[in-house]
Amino acid sequence: MGGAVSAGEDNDELIDNLKEAQYIRTDLVEQAFRAIDRADYYLEEFKENAYKDLAWKHGNIHLSAPCIYSEVMEALDLQPGLSFLNLGSGTGYLSSMVGLILGPFGVNHGVELHSDVTEYAKQKLDVFIRTSDSFDKFDFCEPSFVTGNCLEIAPDCCQYDRVYCGAGVQKEHEEYMKNLLKVGGILVMPLEEKIVDQDNTHRSFCLGDKKDSGCFLCPSGPALPFGIRTVQTCPATTTSRAQPTGPGPACYPWQHQEGYATGSHKRRWPEEHTYV
Repeated sequence: MGGAVSAGEDNDELIDNLKEAQYIRTDLVEQAFRAIDRADYYLEEFKENAYKDLAWKHGNIHLSAPCIYSEVMEALDLQPGLSFLNLGSGTGYLSSMVGLILGPFGVNHGVELHSDVTEYAKQKLDVFIRTSDSFDKFDFCEPSFVTGNCLEIAPDCCQYDRVYCGAGVQKEHEEYMKNLLKVGGILVMPLEEKIVDQDNTHRSFCLGDKKDSGCFLCPSGPALPFGIRTVQTCPATTTSRAQPTGPGPACYPWQHQEGYATGSHKRRWPEEHTYV
């Protein structure tokens, strides 16, 4: 998907085009996009395509189109101090932009099915922290990435203010995804690989009393009412260049094991899942 805006000569021109087309509409999202160069998450031999409004895939590595990431960032309505879960966290590009907004008291977790992509994301994150001129301008909530099956998250884990799933979600897993949210949280996901007319791509539904229901954000049609239980907030991870980071938050929603995604479980994430 993509091709909604003209290509840019560099990252700033791409962001200018996304702003002009109203994909980027808020200052916080614009600042995050400008702070992290999309090309830094491409393999060297493919960087010439980094500023086109197109998705990119190479092996297990995937980047969604800039217009999709823009819509997602705006739809998540991110604020400092929130907790965020990225299901199918991929290269870490989106999670790193989110971390710039969440700040020192946020929580930033990512689950990725493929171990090679998890390592790729960690490498890119390390380069950003060590070398980016933008890093010192933000209070960064460092993403924590692990390899795992996001359909096997422990039912008693902490819930999140914001959840994003970039891979296509089947109808049978819709309720499972909703249960990852705190009361009043926002979930953004493609459902059954359907994307509706661009004018209605992301519609927000706040259902019933906010004490009993959450906000469900989905591109594929009306949402159903659902209740969400309240649990304690996860601990935060913050990063500065002056101090090495520790092992990360203790409240992980997945089993911290390599190869966890390939075991025998009741739910399985498809090996060939579709990303928007």
